[in-house]
Amino acid sequence: MSLKYWLMKAEPDSRVVKGKDVKFGVDDFEAVKTTPWEGVRNHEAKNLMKEMKPDTAWDSNHPYYDAKTDKDNPKWFMVEVTISSRAKNFIPLALLRHIATSAEAPEEVSYIGEAGIKAIKAMALVNRGRLSVQRVNDEAWSIIEQMAENGGWDEMNFGKGKAGKDAVKVSKDAREKSAKAPKAKDASQGGVDAGSPEPNTRLKRKAVDKDSDPPPRRSRRTKA
Repeated sequence: MSLKYWLMKAEPDSRVVKGKDVKFGVDDFEAVKTTPWEGVRNHEAKNLMKEMKPDTAWDSNHPYYDAKTDKDNPKWFMVEVTISSRAKNFIPLALLRHIATSAEAPEEVSYIGEAGIKAIKAMALVNRGRLSVQRVNDEAWSIIEQMAENGGWDEMNFGKGKAGKDAVKVSKDAREKSAKAPKAKDASQGGVDAGSPEPNTRLKRKAVDKDSDPPPRRSRRTKA
């Protein structure tokens, strides 16, 4: 029987639910070694977890306890997982998205080849990012292992963090300023001497008689 691979998301930042911090990063995983993968409240993710090994918790004080579930016919499932090893190189989601939208592999990760791009493009992670439990096929798992081992993208700029957003903002501001700047008129066109002021071609507003009655307002009602 061949191995199956899964991608399971957790929250690395602190978030308190019913007085309990549900934060769980890789450091936390390494500390406990084995942990129940609880808190999944998406039916598709639940069904994917049922393909692994089902289990459940019935503690009403638990932050993810569902009072509507039936113990004889459980609604939610969880599995217990154990950490095997930590990736040598952290793979940012922004990098995978960048690769998925590229025609060819960036030079820094050219070792993944066309097959790697194809495998990453097919991952649910870049197509259905919000799903907390996802299948990972053999091809994608092999590419992720290669990337985790070899790295090489530390100097890449693929829109990560505030720097990428700021760069886009600066570029946009520059385009807007360029569009608003007056264009220099060619002295050889339009019969205007170089250095002379351009004629005022703006239309003048008609003077309004303060003593005159205002024009009638047009009704906006729709006739029956």
